[in-house]
Amino acid sequence: MPYRKPELPPFVYPLDPACNLICGVDEAGRGPLMGNVVAACVVLDPLKPIPGLNDSKKLSEKKREELFELITRDALAYGIGQCTPQEIDTLNILQASLLAMRRAYLAMDLPCSLMLVDGNKLPSDLPLAAQAVVKGDALVAEIAAASIVAKVTRDRQLIALDKQYPEYGFAQHKGYPTAAHLAKLASLPLLECYRKSYGPIKRLLAARGQIG
Repeated sequence: MPYRKPELPPFVYPLDPACNLICGVDEAGRGPLMGNVVAACVVLDPLKPIPGLNDSKKLSEKKREELFELITRDALAYGIGQCTPQEIDTLNILQASLLAMRRAYLAMDLPCSLMLVDGNKLPSDLPLAAQAVVKGDALVAEIAAASIVAKVTRDRQLIALDKQYPEYGFAQHKGYPTAAHLAKLASLPLLECYRKSYGPIKRLLAARGQIG
């Protein structure tokens, strides 16, 4: 049978997208032991539909890169917001993720009527109405687009960091606590990009007699 691109199921918008600007927001990088948590906010252009949008985790790296180029070219607007490992350690990863989402919306510099957010929590101090959508990255085109932009942006950061510190393998594990990553950390110093509040890093610091 011929391959058919996966399409998102129909979603009922709280506001009519034909006469209201609606943005979607998602983040990438909550689980890794290091690096920024990156959020993206996207407003799609109804006159330039982008086929194949879906949860970034359900797409191949090649497909994410292709869609990233289409989204950043054809969307009405997009913005990227981030929180550093130091902010994550201070705020906790949930609050840092929400703050990154708020920063992504503000960076977009396009006032919208409604923000649709992946998950079940909303950023605080937003200058617009917002609604959380559980599994929104597989339901709402704007959130799916944001998930792709956030994921590709963060992956590119890790690939760049890999060139600077090739011994850590960042391009392969993307900072996640894989067995290979943890094995490398057993004999390597912890860089400033590591999140000291995360369990494996806290334990490693304790074993080395360092303050987390």
